[in-house]
Formats: sequence, structure tokens, C-alpha cells
Amino acid sequence: MADSRTLGNGGPVVFPIALGSEALAHGDGMRVLHEAIERGVELLDTADFYGAGGDEQLIGRAIEGRRDKVKLSVKFGGLRSPDGTFVGLDARPTSVKNFLSYSLKRLGVDHIDVYRPARLDPVVPIEDTIGAIADLVKAGYVRHIGLSEMGADTLRRAHAVHPISDLQIEYSLFSRKPEQSVFPVLSELGIGVTAYGVLAHGLLSGKARPADRTGHRAHLPWFHPGNFEQNVKLVDALSRIAAEKAAATSQLAIAWALARRKDLVPVVGARTVAQLSETLAALSIELSAEDLARIEAAVPQEAVAGTRYLPRLMELLDSEREPRGLR
Repeated sequence: MADSRTLGNGGPVVFPIALGSEALAHGDGMRVLHEAIERGVELLDTADFYGAGGDEQLIGRAIEGRRDKVKLSVKFGGLRSPDGTFVGLDARPTSVKNFLSYSLKRLGVDHIDVYRPARLDPVVPIEDTIGAIADLVKAGYVRHIGLSEMGADTLRRAHAVHPISDLQIEYSLFSRKPEQSVFPVLSELGIGVTAYGVLAHGLLSGKARPADRTGHRAHLPWFHPGNFEQNVKLVDALSRIAAEKAAATSQLAIAWALARRKDLVPVVGARTVAQLSETLAALSIELSAEDLARIEAAVPQEAVAGTRYLPRLMELLDSEREPRGLR
């Protein structure tokens, strides 16, 4: 079994790769979940609004009789209409407790291991939201409190109310901004990282092609014409390094993220058992300081074309805001 990682001071100890649930509903989800658990994956990451609760129900069925082998990370607060459109956020204290009660029911468990608001609710002080989750910790319904896509100032305010175990944030060779102002605060406060998007929405798989500019990718600037062609050149350079190590490009991207911080756990999705196996094989890749330098030189941040989301969505990300001292 791979060495475990601890999420924050006093946070959960978990297998070094977590399984995200968004891809499960589009593939052989039950088999992937069972295989992941059998191979030691402990942290299962989901949200109550994924599939309108369907993802939680799937996980609930998969972990029946296996609850002691997994830890559950659940995001809440994202609001969607029946057609799946994002319509807002709700992190009011009463809503927090209501959302949790439904998650416990769908998952078939008596507690959540890490509970976190999906984004910062602009009209609810973070202290109020964290205070409500802290009440749930005291009552035994939640073990640890996490955050998602929140910036340095919010992290400090939240951590002052109750210790935060980890911040979930997008982080990859294509998205390294957290290193500037967020990661230093995490190190200072003893907060871990669960990193999603380590494959840059599939770009860093080395298999993306123009035909992939559909669905949600059509709204991602990295995939827009012009940007996409520039970004593929960077991925091709990364693929050449991966080939030298007899590894897949995706595996090298995951190994790079694992090497950046010892308290970082990538959250990776898998639609099939084969994809899961490829992901877990990244744990066998050892990278030296020279390897890391070569990888980062092949994919320099300033050469990445486009932002990770459209401007309207970027404005919703508290993690993209500069700390007060830098404004």
C-alpha cells in the first residue's frame, strides 16, 4: 500500500489519491468504486448537487458493508435547476444543517468525514457557515471541516472559527496560481490540499483533440480555438518526458502534483477500472528535483493560453482574489 497522507494538522489520514465521483455516473461507477476501495483508495469525494443527489446514492450503495474502509468528503451549497443549470449558492447555517441531513440519508451513513461549502456564498459570512458546521462536528455528524476554492483571507477567517482540514482547489501544471498566495497560508495554518483538475479537464491526458471541444469544455478557454493549439504544444512536450519514463502523460501530471506537496491528495475521476488502474500507477513514478524542473520548463505557466474558466465564472472564485495586503 502506498504511503498515506495527512490532510492538515489533525485531519484525516488517507491513501495518496482520492476518487472523485463526477465521472462515475457516466461509466461503470459501481465496479470502479469497489475496485478503488479494494486497492486501498479511502477518500471518496462528491457533492450533494452532483447528479441531483444521484452520485451520493451510488456511493451509498457501493460502500454498504465497507463504511470502515472509506472516508467521505462532501461539498454542499451549489444550487441547480432541474436542467442542471447552476443558479446560485446557499451556505446559510440553517441550509447547512438541512443539506447535511439529506446527504446522510442518501449515503446511508451516520457521519461525513469532511464536509465543506462548495464555494464562498457572497452574502453569508464564512464565520456563520463554519460555525454551523462546527455545531455538526460537536453533534458527531461531521468529523472534519474543509473548504473549496477559497482565498487566503477567507481561509484565515474560517480557520479562526474552527480548524480546517483541507482546501479543495484546482491545481495542475496548467493552473498553478494557488502557489502564489493560497499555498503559503495553508502551510502557515497547517491545512492540507485536495487538488482537483490535475489533468486540466483532460488536456494533460495527452489525448485531447479538437473534437473534444464539446460539452463543458466548449466553455473552457483552454480549449478555445487558438488557445487549444498552443496548449497542445505544451502537452506534447510533457508527453516526450513521460515517454522517457515509460509512463502515460496523465501519470506524469499526477506524479508532479503529488511531488509538489506532501499534504496534497489529487482527486481524480475514472469511468472505468482501466482508467482507475492507470491513475493509481502514477504512485510508482519517482521524480527527482531535476525531473520536476524539466517538467515545469516544458509547461511554463506563462505559456498556457487562456484562463481556466470564462470571466463570469472566474469572478465567482474567492480563490482568485488577491489577499488584502496585495491589493
